[in-house]
Amino acid sequence: MSADVVGAVVLGGEFHALGVVRSLGRHGVPVFVIDDECSISRFSRYVTGAERVADLRDDTRIVETLLDMASRERLAGWVLYPARDEIVAALSRHREVLQGAYRVPTPGWQSVQWVWDKRNTYRLASELGIPTPRTWYPQQVEDLQAIDLDPPLAIKPAIKEHFIYATKAKAWRADDREQLRTRFLEAAALVPAGEIMIQEVIPGGGSQQYAYCAFFKDGRAVGSMTVRRRRQHPPDFGRASTFVETVDVPEIEELSLRFLRAIGYYGLVEVEYKLDPRDGRFKLLDVNARIWGYHTLGARAGVDFSYLQFLDQVGRPVPVCQCRPDVRWIRLVTDLPTSLVEIRSGRLAWRDFI
Repeated sequence: MSADVVGAVVLGGEFHALGVVRSLGRHGVPVFVIDDECSISRFSRYVTGAERVADLRDDTRIVETLLDMASRERLAGWVLYPARDEIVAALSRHREVLQGAYRVPTPGWQSVQWVWDKRNTYRLASELGIPTPRTWYPQQVEDLQAIDLDPPLAIKPAIKEHFIYATKAKAWRADDREQLRTRFLEAAALVPAGEIMIQEVIPGGGSQQYAYCAFFKDGRAVGSMTVRRRRQHPPDFGRASTFVETVDVPEIEELSLRFLRAIGYYGLVEVEYKLDPRDGRFKLLDVNARIWGYHTLGARAGVDFSYLQFLDQVGRPVPVCQCRPDVRWIRLVTDLPTSLVEIRSGRLAWRDFI
């Protein structure tokens, strides 16, 4: 590439990263994909170059790879787009070093620490008056006795990457006290001490999950989208959305802006909630400081998130925009099997699916 060309480097190459590649590529932005797996994004016609590396999970290896690529592939000054949480953490912790070679939209650790560790997320949410599910942080198995709520309960990690790569699950469900004890001990053997959370299971399925998505800058959303996640995979504790629609829910926007302003956030973000039918309140579940699976819904509904961030990073004007409601996104490869399970269980009518 010519040294005066500014493009984008996408770190991680799964289907949501493919959305970034297509968004930027359609605007004529060159894109280079780096991944430690043989993933789909590198095969897009919009990819200028791609390289598979040994490791994108370790901070040191990520930084070394990027600094090497900046000179070897002439990517200096390009904009970084992390597609996985551990890459977000690495870019945030080493932001000052990387800014000597790249444009780094990922905010510094003073912001990212509040979304990387859910213990921080829920503590700050409580201080800000943002509802969350009831959550306990047992240090040892004896601490489970202090949980004054009957199952079902969820066993979740405070730092999800330490758990997901070991279990391929976002959380475990315990339907009785014995199962809670067993699952806690299993989780304790996989993640560092103190990182296990026990959380109430809010009634209802994926259809009660909502999210606020934004390109956030200077205390306001330059581009925004509010969605309802109608279905997810797996159905109970979904790792990914499978069917999503844009909606108009001002309450979610207000809660999200309160949180993002408090941490001085910049960049692309997805804030997840679940509507609790017991009290009618939206309860904060998670905050993702990276591109999310269904972000391409934004472009169809009026907000091209990936391109908005690129425009801002290269110093070009960024239009203020908001997604229109009633636009839908589906990922059939996961939505079809999820829907078949829901139909078989009687929770979804086949006519509704069609």
